[in-house]
Amino acid sequence: MDLGIRGKVALVSASSKGLGRAIAEELAAEGANLVLCARGADALRQTADSIRKSAGVTVVDVAADVSEQAGIDSVAQAALDKFGKVDILVTNSGGPPSGSFDSFAPEAWEQATRLLLMSAVGLSRAVLPGMKERRWGRILNVTSIAVKQPIEGLMLSNSLRAAVTGFARTLANEVARFNITVNNILPGYTRTDRVEHLARATSEKSGTSMADAFAKWEREIPMGRLGEPREFAALAAFLASERASYITGSSIAVDGGWIRSLL
Repeated sequence: MDLGIRGKVALVSASSKGLGRAIAEELAAEGANLVLCARGADALRQTADSIRKSAGVTVVDVAADVSEQAGIDSVAQAALDKFGKVDILVTNSGGPPSGSFDSFAPEAWEQATRLLLMSAVGLSRAVLPGMKERRWGRILNVTSIAVKQPIEGLMLSNSLRAAVTGFARTLANEVARFNITVNNILPGYTRTDRVEHLARATSEKSGTSMADAFAKWEREIPMGRLGEPREFAALAAFLASERASYITGSSIAVDGGWIRSLL
């Protein structure tokens, strides 16, 4: 299937590893040029070099922290300097610390808001004028299954990723007339560093092993296993495509059936 994005420009945040990297690799395999950003310059450079060699597309890598406006500005400017546009935006970030309500000071809430919500808002603000002018665009926000079924111990993530969902659903209606779609993708338990961290936190809290934490999650998933980043990235590539032109305002889970709700 030709997804119709060859030659398009995709900006993918937090793309040096995990889900962000998998999405970048999938978009590059479809012929999209890339602007990648992450805080760690060395890992980001290695990822960019690997994608250039494997896919033969143009890749710009920018070490930046998109929880800060200066980081958002530097990434957006790099995209405009090299390509003059961004057609596809994928907002993604590492997760905030796990913990209960009582464990977080106001500063933790402010940091999580910048990391999860304001990064998505700021990056969208940076690319939308050009998308509107060209009357084509795709915005994808990587959120979490927690927006539909909150996960115990993830107070910050449950709260702020739900805020991203509300932002995206409202924005989708505002920009639909410009042929711009806005969708959210909800990863379930997937083999990433973030899930390794959650397993470690769970094992420390419960006094069990990390293997026990993984086994518990696998029992909760109807498919009986954790997902792989490439399985998640396949949906992202489709939603970024020309073929997905009538899908907007949706929040779609890639979770092996973990969410039990009807909608």
